[in-house]
Amino acid sequence: MNWNKSLRQLHRWLSIAFTLAVIANLSFLPWRQPPVWVGLMALFPLILLMLSGLYLFALPYTSAWRRPHRAGAGE
Repeated sequence: MNWNKSLRQLHRWLSIAFTLAVIANLSFLPWRQPPVWVGLMALFPLILLMLSGLYLFALPYTSAWRRPHRAGAGE
């Protein structure tokens, strides 16, 4: 399987995990003092989402750098 395709699939699953963690976090809001782990539960998928999203965002730009330039192209 292609690395980029696997990373895109992981990014999708992380977004589902993050959404579920946010829903769980919101369900604990009526409590006076929710446990700390509930607040941190969404942080781990969020950090991974940020890293994979930044990589996927930069991918088209870095692939242009890796492509060999042809002489006379664009003239």
